[in-house]
This record gives sequence, structure tokens and C-alpha cells, in this order.
Amino acid sequence: MKIKCRLAAQWLALLMAASWLAGSGLAQSMDPRYYDMGSPTLTDIWVDPVNGSDSNSGASRGQALRTINAAWNAIPGGSTLTSTGYRIQLVSGTYPDGSLPTYWDGRYGTYQYPVIIQAADGAGTAVLQQDLNIHDCRYLYLVDFSVTANGNNIIHAEGCTNMLLHGLTLQGSTETTQEVIKMNQSRYLYVEDSDVSGAYWMALDFVACQYGHIVGNRFHNADWVIYLKGGSAYFRIEANRIYDGGTCGFLAGMGTGFEFMSSPWLHYECSDVKFINNVIHDIEGAGMGVNGGYNILLAYNTLYRVGSRSHALEAVFGARSCDGDTARCAANLAAGGWGTSTPGASESIPNRNVYFYNNIIYNPSGFQSAYNHLAVYGPRTPTAGSNIPSPAETDTNLRFRGNIFWNGTAAMPLGIGEEGQGGQASNPTCNPDQFRADNSVNSLQPELANPAGNDLRPSPSGNVFSATTYTPPDFAGGDSPSPPTEPEGNLLNTVSRDFYGNARSAGSPPGAYANAGSTNATTDPVPVIYANSMTGAVTIASSDTLRVAISLNPNSMAGSNADWWLLAQASGSWYYCDFITAGGAWLPGFSVSFQGSLFSVAAAEVLSISGLAAGVYQIYFGVDTVMDGQITADHLYYSSVTVTVN
Repeated sequence: MKIKCRLAAQWLALLMAASWLAGSGLAQSMDPRYYDMGSPTLTDIWVDPVNGSDSNSGASRGQALRTINAAWNAIPGGSTLTSTGYRIQLVSGTYPDGSLPTYWDGRYGTYQYPVIIQAADGAGTAVLQQDLNIHDCRYLYLVDFSVTANGNNIIHAEGCTNMLLHGLTLQGSTETTQEVIKMNQSRYLYVEDSDVSGAYWMALDFVACQYGHIVGNRFHNADWVIYLKGGSAYFRIEANRIYDGGTCGFLAGMGTGFEFMSSPWLHYECSDVKFINNVIHDIEGAGMGVNGGYNILLAYNTLYRVGSRSHALEAVFGARSCDGDTARCAANLAAGGWGTSTPGASESIPNRNVYFYNNIIYNPSGFQSAYNHLAVYGPRTPTAGSNIPSPAETDTNLRFRGNIFWNGTAAMPLGIGEEGQGGQASNPTCNPDQFRADNSVNSLQPELANPAGNDLRPSPSGNVFSATTYTPPDFAGGDSPSPPTEPEGNLLNTVSRDFYGNARSAGSPPGAYANAGSTNATTDPVPVIYANSMTGAVTIASSDTLRVAISLNPNSMAGSNADWWLLAQASGSWYYCDFITAGGAWLPGFSVSFQGSLFSVAAAEVLSISGLAAGVYQIYFGVDTVMDGQITADHLYYSSVTVTVN
């Protein structure tokens, strides 16, 4: 599931036409999918928390420093690097609180001469026990390490440009951590292939940030799991897993103090965002939505078990307040921004050009949204002098097309068209008749591979492939507010690939996956299980011998630690193959079969048995890359075979 990037010999070559794209103003660039670091010029600074000494040179592993603080201070500050960049190589180990800088400030790398902090011995091998507070840094790349801390923010950055967060594991506390990743007034931000969890508010919070992408991550165990607000713009948010959330899964926009916004992005809460190919599940509030957004595309996402305390999707107002700096609020208002300079007052920020296309919203039997399918608010009258168009509306060119809704019963209210709601019958792009005609509303229950196990791929030959979809139209452009004038975003809305990066055809189904069994062939482990040399299903006589074999291609995860599972189910009972204590014997029960690194298995027989009783036997082979003796569904790769004995 992950496309890993590693520096030098370990970094995979990504498709980047020119290095200038990494720092250009190209809005929501669709390609390359991941950030390309190019071939930077670097000087290594080694750090070893056990065997190092801050009196060493840091020039080699044998001369490693002891603290990251000493390594950071060895990088020239206050001026742009011109002859070399720096890479802090973190040797495997734990880096305790107090051994890191309290304030990471004023390191000015370039694309050719960046500043990199990287786990030297593989992803997750260096564990930092202190949060990172970063200010005014340029071309700073954080790669492959873990941070476990109880701070207010795990990574906080302000006034930075060209930051890459790749392959990180960031774990906060739902008791003490407000946001795991918090970025303010920064540009060119790239968050990739990271696991981000544990906050009483947000796993990721961008305020007044522009340009970049958020790709291939896991965001979970937070209330508002991720949102972008405060004039954030020009982001591609793709192929993420967002789950175990409270108030929302993903929001484009929310509410912001006017003084925290950056000119010229002083109107909408969020602009020019493409939220595509994401998987969202187990969210108590809305799975995804827009609160004060402009030119927002939400397409080809799969949502499961969302909205239990409210609604599944939303297009509602954002909010704009003045939180104390009245002079700054007044200056932004005078410049033409939308808002107020009155402390304690709040203005409603409208939406324009919000497109929900070809998404799956699937709530299984016994789980449904509390009130409606949607929340779309009716018009409001802004305060005179707020600069907000009157009436303020959430449904101007709002479109829902090609979506599958399976949520409650036919009596579930739409959430549009009734008194006080948006989407009235007079709205040409969003009204009840149009909504029912252009979407499947409780008429098609999506057939997915194993939704209870969070495998939300479409079943082979299932009904998802027969669902009607629509090509998302491009945005027209030319209708953004001014003054001040914001740069125009990428108006094209073509979605040419799926969650795994595989190509989408014109008729590809709704949801995050373009085809059944879709995987990323370059990164995902591929386990296969065979019964008498066949996959999928086989029928034998009770007198026949059943021979079960397995193969595994670990792809780029070779060497990663994993739980290995060989399980069989018969007549409601479980059996497992025990290579840990029983030499490969099959025993009653449900347990892990082996624990260790992933390696290639060409073909290995794991069972040979005759005289089976008539019945149906289900046999599974899988690996999950959280080696804890428990099945971790979001890290699980498996295959199964059904054996029918006559």
C-alpha cells in the first residue's frame, strides 16, 4: 500500500520532469504523485544516542554525535546554503526528551542543498521522544523516523516553505495532544506515507497554507481527523486512509480567526483542493465535507460507517471571527477580505463550485447516519461591511453526481430541499429531483471485498462495476472574488488513477479502487494461497488429497517485520498453522503462525491431508506489517481459497 522513497541508493526514482516543479507555484500538481528530492549535494552528520559523543566530529557512524541538538547546531543558520546541504543520519535508537532542539529555527536549504533529518537504519528505527517546534525553515525534509510524545503538537511548523514529511510515524496522546501535525502560514508542504494518530482535536491541521500534497498516509484516532482552513489552497489530498474519528473525517475549510490569514487568500476558508481516491471509515460525524470552500473536488472516495451522530456528507458554511488582534483583522477587511474586526463576532463563509463525484458512501445494516444523508445549509445574510456577498450560500454550483449512497432506509431524509436547507427545487445544479436522478440512493448495496475487515475494494464482477458514473467537469475559472486577487488554481478535474496509482479508464467504477483486487505492484506484499495448485476455489472428493501451498512476493517491503497468518475455518471452528512452537503443525485456535521479516516464498506446501469430511473449508494466508500478534486490518495483505469437499 505504500510507495516508499529513500534517499540515495534507497530512494526509488519517481517521475519528475524537472526539478523546478518541486518549488514552483503549480497548483495541485497531479504529477509526480510523490515529491522528488532529486540528487541533492549533502554533507552527513551522524547521531547515535547510545554510542555517540557530542565531542565527536559527526562525520561518520564511528564519529557520531550523541544528540540531535548538537547536529542541528552544526548546520549553518540564518543564511541560504550555497555549497552543500546537510543530512542528519539518526542511528537506530531512542532519542530522549532534552536531546533535541527546543526550537528548530532559521535553516535555509535549497532544492540542491536541503536539510534532511533521516533514520539511517530504516523506517521507524529512530524514535524521538520530544515534539518538534519548527519556524522559518526552507527545504527541510523529515524522513522515516518516529515521534512519540505528549506535547500540544507533535510537529508544529510556522512560516516555513518546502517541507517534506515522509515515512514518519507520529503518535500523540488523546489526553494531551491538540494536533499531531500543525502547520501555519507555510507553503509547499508535502506529507507522504506517514502514520499520524492520537489527538483530542486534529491529526492534521493546516491554517493559511498553500501549495503541496498529502498522499498515502494514515490519519486516525482524533476528533476532527484532518482539515485545511484559514485560506489554505492548492493541495492534492490523495490515497489516504482516514479512520477512527469523531466530529469529521476530512473537511476543506472550517473556521478561522481573520488575523491568522495571509494575503491574498482572505476570502474562502479553503480553495482549489482535490480530494481523490481516499478511504474513510468509522467516523462518527460527516465522513467528508466542505465548510466555506471554492473549487473543491471530492471524487472517487470510499466511505464506510460514517455519520452515526449526524450526516454522511456536508456542504455548509465556514466561520470567520476576530480573535483579538483587531488591527490585523481591520487591515484584512480593508484589503477586501471577508470577515469582521469585531471581537466576539462571527461571519458565515459561503461555498462555490463544490463537486462530489463518484464516491461510495456505505453504511451497513445496523449502522446509519443519525439525521440525513447530507447537510447543506440554507442562505444567510452577512453583516454589512463584511465584504461577503449577500445572500451567503453554501450551494452555488454544488454538484452531487455518480455517488452510491447506502445509508439507512428509503425514509432517510436527503438533507436538501426542505425548509431552511440548501438544494431547493430552484437550484439548477443541486435539488432533490436532480440528486435522486444522478446518484444511487439506497437502491444499490455496494458489493465490497470484505468491508467488515476494512477491505473496501469492489468485489470481482460485483455491482459496483455496473453503477453509473459521471466524468467530473473542469472548473470554469474566472469567478473568484477580489480584491485581493488570488492566483488561479488547477481547473482540470481529470482523475487518471486510483488509490494504488493504477490507471482509471473512462468507465471505471465509483470509489477509491478502479478494479477488483487492485494493488500496487511495486510496493505491496503479494501473498497467494493454492489448493491443489488452484486459487480462489476448488472442489474435491473426500477421498482426494488436499494439498495447500503458499507463495509470497514481498516487493519493496522485503525485510520488514510482520505477523504471518495461516488460518483455516471449518464448521465454525478456527485452526492455525504454528511455525513458532510446533514446527508447522495445524492446531485448534486462532493465533499468529510466524513472526519475522518478510522474504520471498516461491512455493511452499503447508498442508497435505486426505479423508476430509464433506463440507466447505476456508483457508487464509496473509501478512500484516504491525508485528504484535494481532491482526491489524489496515496493514494486512491476504488471500484465501475456498475448498468444497463432496
